[in-house]
Amino acid sequence: MIVQTHHKNLVRLLGFCDEGLHRLLVYEFLSNGTLASLLLGDLKPSWNLRIQIVVGIARGLLYLHEECSTQIIHCDIKPQNILPNDYYSARISDFGLAKCLIMDQSKTLTNIRGTKGHVAPEWFRNLPITAKVEVYSFGVMLQEIICGRINVDMESTGEEKAILTDWAYDCY
Repeated sequence: MIVQTHHKNLVRLLGFCDEGLHRLLVYEFLSNGTLASLLLGDLKPSWNLRIQIVVGIARGLLYLHEECSTQIIHCDIKPQNILPNDYYSARISDFGLAKCLIMDQSKTLTNIRGTKGHVAPEWFRNLPITAKVEVYSFGVMLQEIICGRINVDMESTGEEKAILTDWAYDCY
């Protein structure tokens, strides 16, 4: 699936090996680490850079959901799977959990996929999965980008350990 996708906000697959039990994917190298490491680093990104990254992620998701010949639901949108290039343009990576929808299909049933704290409620209610699950994950990631911390940080203590989405809900 990712072999057939080409977009400036997706990590490019350069090659692969699938021989017997040996499977290997070769992606382009991006030297700036992950969005998670950028957000948690000592030098916090400027607001302009954060906006640039958010727009890049949104464009990548738009491509996957509406512009691909086969709609792709990534199923694991989180800062650890966003790789900034040399110009800090966001690239979506890690399509290992992705789900393709066949033509004229807008939803599918599948086993739960994703990462704690970024998984949409539909997964837990056994509801059909649509591109809307990514909107939820993207919203969680927006909170992380704005607040400069990850949603679920099990290493933190006290108030810092609070789940970011729960904290935001309590503020409402």
